[in-house]
Amino acid sequence: MTTGNVLPRFDLVAIDCPDPLALSNFYAELLGWPPDPEPDPENQWIQLSNPNGGVDIAFQRSPDYQPPTWPEGPRPQMLHLDFDVSDAESAQQHAVAVGARLIEGPEKHPKFRVFLDPVGHPFCLCG
Repeated sequence: MTTGNVLPRFDLVAIDCPDPLALSNFYAELLGWPPDPEPDPENQWIQLSNPNGGVDIAFQRSPDYQPPTWPEGPRPQMLHLDFDVSDAESAQQHAVAVGARLIEGPEKHPKFRVFLDPVGHPFCLCG
């Protein structure tokens, strides 16, 4: 049996994007998290710390970034984020207000709604 101090601990999700500061600001507003207090002046890497002590989210510059195509196509998604919500309708309104685009609503999937962030990464609000 392996002891806990040698096992990895899930710490961070890093997301490629063309403008890390802009996308981190979107997610900070979506989640109600504080923005990176010391953003990289060259805008190569921006990190949001989870105020609840869970997994953090980072954004790294990818100059040749191309958004995934949902749900299939020439650049199918390789990863998406799921966020639990207690009020799906209010959470949807908030997500759209801060810049998300709803692409699959409750009529197709009653328990979750699929969105694209401002640069095309899919994410779900699950309620």
